[in-house]
Amino acid sequence: MFDLQAFRRDLHQNPETGFETVRTAKRIASVLKDAGLKVFENIGKTGLVATLQRGADEDAIGLRADMDALPITEANTFDYRSTNKGKFHGCGHDGHSTMLLGAALKLAQDPGLKRTIHFIFQPDEENGNGALAMINDGLFDRFPMQAVFGMHNLPGLETGHFATQTGPFLAFEDNFEIRVKGKGGHAAKPEMGIDAIVTSAAIVTQLQTIVSRSISAGQHVVVSVTGFETDGARNILASNVLISGDCRGFTIEDSSQIEQRMREVVKGVALAQGASAEVSYSTSFRPLVNDVEQTKIAIKAAELVGPVDGECGRVGFAEDFAEFLQHRPGNFINIGNGLEGANAMPLHNPGYDFNDALIPHGIAYWEALARQGQQ
Repeated sequence: MFDLQAFRRDLHQNPETGFETVRTAKRIASVLKDAGLKVFENIGKTGLVATLQRGADEDAIGLRADMDALPITEANTFDYRSTNKGKFHGCGHDGHSTMLLGAALKLAQDPGLKRTIHFIFQPDEENGNGALAMINDGLFDRFPMQAVFGMHNLPGLETGHFATQTGPFLAFEDNFEIRVKGKGGHAAKPEMGIDAIVTSAAIVTQLQTIVSRSISAGQHVVVSVTGFETDGARNILASNVLISGDCRGFTIEDSSQIEQRMREVVKGVALAQGASAEVSYSTSFRPLVNDVEQTKIAIKAAELVGPVDGECGRVGFAEDFAEFLQHRPGNFINIGNGLEGANAMPLHNPGYDFNDALIPHGIAYWEALARQGQQ
């Protein structure tokens, strides 16, 4: 019997980031090939798809797991801790890949399954580039599927419990950089210059009015300044300031409104101070919106495994799976990672660890989902 815990811990010990998931993908592909699945590698650079051909294309579904780690130094000291300096499975993608692998192995042994399943193993989720890379490489053309499903572990939720909802579920993530240019000079003679720091401080303050005065109070929106860099010194007025930050929300309309108001605020404040400023604004992750009918199917499958909160509320995390949902209807669901120790540490925390006790729960969910509504 294949040792899934050992496999998960091997992935944990050998984390790879971004599109560099070469070893991870080869380990997964080797196991699935040995199990008799058709495996297609190097999709979207290092992504792979394993297909279990058991039914018509119009009834096929896709099940997705992410493979990449984070650029974080692990704080854990157990024997399977990361051996790759500055890389760490601090989000549980090692566990996600293992659960989907385990489901593929079990479903391959089930002659009663009458549906084609595409098992999607995605690189570079953390940077928000992997899903689009696989799509642009023909994912949905080469592997026809009527719906696509994803799952993520959630620390602080009891092991094996599920949480999801229809409609907007996970946030978009937008990023911005504001470059403010003034006129530097001596700190003793500010009237001879244009203080880029004073201008930038006013911009930071005014950015907070975007949420409080330009977005409906009923919306969940956040604008956070996370960086402030200058070229000033103890007795030198700064000529240049770089302000950077992060925005979250749940609709494309709010994303557009934030960008519009940010550009207006920055232009107005800079003009009032006699400075100049430029705004760079980009979207890293789309809002994740769960399809109504596919969410019903996901909840029904999850109920066969454990307790489910089908109206859990919106979550401020962003997820690259949202890109898949732009092309096919589907659902994204959270599964509890536990309430104690490293399993309850926040995602992206150096002391986090995926809960191996969760593996059979995740596999059972994927199995149940594969059988829901099969023709």
